[in-house]
Amino acid sequence: MDLDSGLPSIDMLQGLQIWAIEKEKSGRDVSVDIHYWIGRDSAVDEQGAAAAYTAQLDSLLGDIPVQHREVQGYESDVFKSYFKKGIIYKKGSLASGLKHVETNMYDIQRLLHIKGKKPVTASEVHLSWDSFNKGEVFLLDLGKVLIQWNGPEANLSEKSRGLALARNIRDGERGGRAQIGVVDEDHSSADLLQIMETVLGPRPGSLQDAVKEDKADEFQKANLRLYHLYEKDADLVVQEIATRPLTQDLLQHEDCYILDQGGFKIYVWRGHGSSKEEKKAAFSWAVGFIQAKGYPATTNVEVVNDGFESTMFKQLFQQWTEKDQMEGPGWAYNLAKTAKVEPMKFDVTHLHGWPELAAEQRMVDDGSGKVEVWQIEDLHKKPVDPKKYGQFYGGGCYLVLYTYQKSGRTQFIIYIWQGRHALVDEVMASTLNAIELDHMYQEEPVQVWVTMGREPRHFLAIFKGRLIVFQNGTGRDGRADPEPDIRLFQVRGTDECNTKTSEVPARASSLNSNDVFLLSTSHICYLWCGKGCSGDEREMARMVADIVSHKDKQTVLEGQEPHSFWEALGGRAPYASDKRLQKKPSSCQPRLFQCPSQTDRFVLTETVFFSQDDLDEDDIMLLDTWEEVFLWIGKDSNTYEKRESVALAREYLKSHPAGRDPATPIIVVKQGHEPPTFTGWFSFWDPYKWNNGTSYEELKNSLGDVSAISEMTMELNNINLLQWPPDKGPSTPGEGAPAEAPPAMAPKPLSSEPSSSPSSSPSSSYYSSHSNYNSDMSLVPKCPVAAATAVPTAVPIPRERLINKAVEDLPEGLDP
Repeated sequence: MDLDSGLPSIDMLQGLQIWAIEKEKSGRDVSVDIHYWIGRDSAVDEQGAAAAYTAQLDSLLGDIPVQHREVQGYESDVFKSYFKKGIIYKKGSLASGLKHVETNMYDIQRLLHIKGKKPVTASEVHLSWDSFNKGEVFLLDLGKVLIQWNGPEANLSEKSRGLALARNIRDGERGGRAQIGVVDEDHSSADLLQIMETVLGPRPGSLQDAVKEDKADEFQKANLRLYHLYEKDADLVVQEIATRPLTQDLLQHEDCYILDQGGFKIYVWRGHGSSKEEKKAAFSWAVGFIQAKGYPATTNVEVVNDGFESTMFKQLFQQWTEKDQMEGPGWAYNLAKTAKVEPMKFDVTHLHGWPELAAEQRMVDDGSGKVEVWQIEDLHKKPVDPKKYGQFYGGGCYLVLYTYQKSGRTQFIIYIWQGRHALVDEVMASTLNAIELDHMYQEEPVQVWVTMGREPRHFLAIFKGRLIVFQNGTGRDGRADPEPDIRLFQVRGTDECNTKTSEVPARASSLNSNDVFLLSTSHICYLWCGKGCSGDEREMARMVADIVSHKDKQTVLEGQEPHSFWEALGGRAPYASDKRLQKKPSSCQPRLFQCPSQTDRFVLTETVFFSQDDLDEDDIMLLDTWEEVFLWIGKDSNTYEKRESVALAREYLKSHPAGRDPATPIIVVKQGHEPPTFTGWFSFWDPYKWNNGTSYEELKNSLGDVSAISEMTMELNNINLLQWPPDKGPSTPGEGAPAEAPPAMAPKPLSSEPSSSPSSSPSSSYYSSHSNYNSDMSLVPKCPVAAATAVPTAVPIPRERLINKAVEDLPEGLDP
């Protein structure tokens, strides 16, 4: 620790310390996040001090951390992910928030506005019906009783989130000694509503409509602009240099850059060669940029360092590669996140018992299951001759049903293969026939949309190296297009699990020194072996050659081609000859998103550090593993969401900031029927979770005895809970304006029976028969305990000395 930095020793800090480690890996892949959080009412100088301390801590940690500027109510997904049980925004300052409060204290009155899904956030709002709306969930916290009020337009997920937060408050803050009640507008509870009206006053005839959140949609997030920051004389120059799609080579190590993600988020990238002064000024630059652009002050800011970028930053670029992170022809698989294993042949036992391996390889098994294939013809599915399994034509559409066993249970996958030149009607028919096939198997199959040329690895494996994709035609008996006299096929793969043969244009420029090609002519089939191909690749090509052509075969080595070979290709021409050595993208860390419900805006909500618990039964979730996109369909998701899910995934790929390939495979997974290629992306997967899950109604019914609610009803008839009229600006007592004299009559006593009139007379708003009231002060209890203490009843006590105070902070002699 640098004692001259001005940063307090971390070990000596009082209060809560949060060190967020995104992921632990070796070397340069270690990732640390530092967040500084700005409360809605914080002072400007406090905000500046927080930024300065963050910069100093970053420097002390070797310029490794990703720094985040968080604003109340607009926090980043990463920040919110640390608080799985939810975030509660309390009123007041740090001085009051850090005081010790016993867990069994009940002198609480607050109204919490619950929003969001995971994690849920709860903001303390004004204790009044004016704070309510029809579309959301509110929690009235009265210490001994927590009343959850569900708006008539609130969805099931929001209700469940609110109930989870209420249970957390009960068990965590009240030691389990509090009662929870739920008011659903369509099934109202008279007792609970009576308590609410006692505290909040008579409920108005109608509540305000739900407030729509102004969230950035995916199209706004895809609007990327990269700015170069540099000093010219004494001025700082900000110059726009690129828009989407961005490439990594735009970032020079000696400089700093601002990446503006459509005003949704601002990134500052600091090259490792930039000066110390430039690194310190990062947050100031970002805030100045936000002001210059006229963006809201709540805009999220993330400062990333050269070599230690966050996953979200890297995925804004078309491809992001790390130094020395390579993938060559012999690369098998990388299991750094699980364990170091030796390359092995695929074994169904290994894949089923090790879902991480299945996910990494995109393989549910070794492809030894049962295969059935249909081609779409006259808008219906027609069985394909098993002798032609694996042959797909670019002018057609196909359905492939794969059946396999997992843990003694039959599993199904439906592949929907759509040719690049297929008719629109046939493409639509393939989708409809897939839905029909799905229904035949009780909607259990996984559905995989496959675009020609982007076939998944498992799709290759089920055809045992005999997968051949013809560029054109339909291959239908009696209606096949005349085959060209000369055809060229590229063969890539080393065994039956990874080999695919693709037809390419029959010209010399299509060749590649790293592969094997089959050149089929009217009288002979050449097997051309590039200098970079392996013996295994040549063996697989010989097997496929007998399917492609029934003519005599002739092996030709690169550089020893006969004249007839070049003549068939139309003459010599340059072709790719560099050694194949591809960099493996490091930005393929999976990301989970909650899909939007029926709405006119395309807004996804990301769940960071996700787990199985983040999959909601009434939602559709999108898991992006870069090579494919999974759609997880919750069993209670609505029909519209299910019908539009694939279109949504395609829209996601289309709008992705990195300019993703729209042909990326889309895989639909049903709740309870998840394959290991899906579950393997989760750190832990409980296959029995869906059998033992508790629904919202079951949770509500398990709340138990309502004796505490009855007790609260009796207490409200005997203690002073003056909260009506609610505070409304300067006219409120205690804020400098004279109060309206309370009515002379006492309030109507509460009972367990429903009141005859929900909006009773004004007298029900006051407790004048039980209290003294002063225009500038709070209530003075008229009870034997208070009368016997050092606080005489004739001396009023200011409200601020009583409300939300710990026991030790109450006036001397006052019984809490």
